Amino acid sequence: MDVSPEWMKSVEQTYVIKFPTQHLATFGITSVDYFVVTEPIYTAMDASKRELESVVRKGKVIAEQPSLITPTYALNLDGFSESAYEYMRSAAQSYGPNSPGILYQYRNESENLEIVGGIPAEVANRISTDLKAKKNDLSVVIVGIDEFWDVALMKFIYEFTASSASFNAREMKSGGLMDPQSAAGGLPKAAVNQIEEMFKSVQMGGSPDMLKTELDKWGVYRYYEDRFLSLFR
Repeated sequence: MDVSPEWMKSVEQTYVIKFPTQHLATFGITSVDYFVVTEPIYTAMDASKRELESVVRKGKVIAEQPSLITPTYALNLDGFSESAYEYMRSAAQSYGPNSPGILYQYRNESENLEIVGGIPAEVANRISTDLKAKKNDLSVVIVGIDEFWDVALMKFIYEFTASSASFNAREMKSGGLMDPQSAAGGLPKAAVNQIEEMFKSVQMGGSPDMLKTELDKWGVYRYYEDRFLSLFR
């Protein structure tokens, strides 16, 4: 993949002043307040207009509850490159089609943008001090490049996920959610629990088509075929 020099520069010049002091929740939704502080783009374009100002973008990064997936399931997700699918096929061969992995899903809820006095590092430190005084443990303060401020946010999301993954995996393992279930072809218990909930939903009037699609994504329809067909008797 070709990466522009400007993009690489933005990554290299992005740094976190305040990192969350809590991990991503394993069994719930996590909301992180973010503050991305940058030098206004007009000062970079015209040094004669340079003033002691910074742009502060505020918002929330919402992380859905982490979910277990398998290489088989990942191969049925839409929107990934062929290289990503090839990696999943390789993982299925190396570790097994039902080897558990953790899927993280995020969304960005932008709130506002304001211009404040002071250079970015000073402004970021002021915001960080205020957040610490308020004991806002789920917040992040980032200094980045104005044109690529969302790259700075994505870099943080990647690092935050990486720092939480082993913690989330330990909690899932301790709850038995990664244990393979022989009756379902070795599918992790978390997936089996999810399928059970979908069966209950169909019995209450939910969509059998959605259940069939989910069984196909996990690659376990043959283990549930008789039970699925009995829903229509």
